[in-house]
Amino acid sequence: MVDEATRKTLSGIPLLKTKSGPKDDPKLWVQRLKEEYQALIKYVETNKTAGNDWFRLESNKEGTRWFGKCWHVQDMLKYEFEIEFDIPVTYPTTAPEIALPELDGKTAKMYRGGKICLTDHFKPLWSKNVPKFGIAHAMALGLGPWLAVEIPEMIAKGVVTYQEKKAD
Repeated sequence: MVDEATRKTLSGIPLLKTKSGPKDDPKLWVQRLKEEYQALIKYVETNKTAGNDWFRLESNKEGTRWFGKCWHVQDMLKYEFEIEFDIPVTYPTTAPEIALPELDGKTAKMYRGGKICLTDHFKPLWSKNVPKFGIAHAMALGLGPWLAVEIPEMIAKGVVTYQEKKAD
């Protein structure tokens, strides 16, 4: 059962159609990547309009390695973290494992390498929605809720502290 907040989040992200991964037909994978980018662009635009801009992502040329930054604002301080993940060979049947490497070992809800735990809540939802879910859905329904719960707890425990941005 999907709650109203989840339903609202999902309504702002286009569903994908092409069931193709990086090891499949190259033409189909390019089509899937176009759909991924369109969904991500729409999701970021929706977030910006709602005043909820919280991540930036880009990929390598092949679309198999993704990286960027995400952030959490608390008490008017912006806590920023590096994001990285690879597209699994069995994508889109298998969801990507999103990692925040600098938080590795700082919470029990994380696997080796800083991969966030999405097993209980997100992965069953993903498996029911193959191939309609993509990277934007993983951000919205996986990383977003994880950050909202875990980062405030880590801040409260002093495990994560605010870092003043250095001037370039």
